[in-house]
Amino acid sequence: MSPEFLLTSLIVVASPGTGVLVTLAAGLSRGARAAIVAAFGCTLGIVPHMLAAITGLAALLHASALAFEFIKYAGVAYLLYMAWMTLQEHGALRVDAEEAPRSNGQVIGSAILVNVLNPKLSIFFFAFLPQFVGATEVRPLGRMLELSLVFMVMTFAVFVLYGVFAATVRRHVTSRPQVLAWLRRTFAAAFVGLGAKLALAER
Repeated sequence: MSPEFLLTSLIVVASPGTGVLVTLAAGLSRGARAAIVAAFGCTLGIVPHMLAAITGLAALLHASALAFEFIKYAGVAYLLYMAWMTLQEHGALRVDAEEAPRSNGQVIGSAILVNVLNPKLSIFFFAFLPQFVGATEVRPLGRMLELSLVFMVMTFAVFVLYGVFAATVRRHVTSRPQVLAWLRRTFAAAFVGLGAKLALAER
């Protein structure tokens, strides 16, 4: 595993995005356990894009304007929905003194959707992974799978760190309604901003 791949992957994973926001929100609203579950969901959301890159479907997505636009705007709609739910008092960023009763399946499902509905991830994998597979590689598909799994492990680890950090300041948030209101507006604005960025994305 080349240092270049590990460093590039770390920069990509650690850069704030939708997955980071979802994990932070889970840690703030429901604690460390929910943050870990959300991080797992975000990591699972990478799998379809990884498989698309490995099997060549990302090339089809890149070539098909209709498919790209459909997935892109579905992703934009979901991000705007997340922004709306974040603003609600009993929405995605609900913070109580006790953990909110939300099932692991709901947290994972929401986290998976955030990543699945982002066509840029497929194209990123399609452009990113081949750079680290040598022309003389005997098993190129196996190598791409190996690199993808390392990327997923790094994603999970970094997102858990984000989420656990958020969980450590959770009690300070629950005791300060003004801070919570500010966080809701900040997270909602971030989701809207990411939605706008995705809407402007081109193949």
